[in-house]
Amino acid sequence: MTIKLDNITAGYDRHPVVHHLSGLFADNSLTAVVGPNGGGKSTLLKTIVGFVPLMTGTIDLCGINPGEIAYLPQQFEIDRTFPITVIEVVLLGNWQRTGAFGRMSKSHRSEALDALEEVDMAPFALWPVASLSTGQWQRVLFARIIVQRARLVLLDEPFAAIDGHTTLALMQRLEHWCRSGITIICIMHDLNLVRSHFPQTLLLSRELVAWSNTAEVLSSENLDTALAVAESWHEASGICSIKGESR
Repeated sequence: MTIKLDNITAGYDRHPVVHHLSGLFADNSLTAVVGPNGGGKSTLLKTIVGFVPLMTGTIDLCGINPGEIAYLPQQFEIDRTFPITVIEVVLLGNWQRTGAFGRMSKSHRSEALDALEEVDMAPFALWPVASLSTGQWQRVLFARIIVQRARLVLLDEPFAAIDGHTTLALMQRLEHWCRSGITIICIMHDLNLVRSHFPQTLLLSRELVAWSNTAEVLSSENLDTALAVAESWHEASGICSIKGESR
């Protein structure tokens, strides 16, 4: 299940945010996506999942259908004011199989409770989500991914604003998913965590800087290059021609 990006350009109103990116996410891989703020990391994930249209190029998901992709955006993009309980959020992981208004069986609830147990949130099953801390909420969202049974997991800064203990627990969950045959692409800012846990890294600064094993990618030279490339871009000149070469 190698995911192939072939010369993809994506953005908004013909302003490229990800510019002519090609490469492969290997089967069962755990890849960090890093780079300067505004470098296109979130846009890349949204393009892979289909929320942002391609300007150029193709994405080959190797037979993965939309229901087999779990996408977790940044925390600030998720509204927790809706009156819903923890277990109801986890049960939403079944919607591709049951439909948006499908009836949830006892087996579905049992599976959801098992998933909450895996992330140490079973005692909170009936709590309203608005009452949870940031770390507890992130654990619940990981439980929903477990129920979804995704083949591809896309995570946008999953460890932002959570404590070290929760970060380690959820990182171990990602490593377990990878060993179980799931491909994971994760936007990260903590480079120490990337060096410790992610075998592969994509360094993105609107265009590709480096994409290989983490130790090679996170060299001082590559990181300096990423910053220099980011500083060279400006929005007024970002309109893509048909061939996509203007900057």
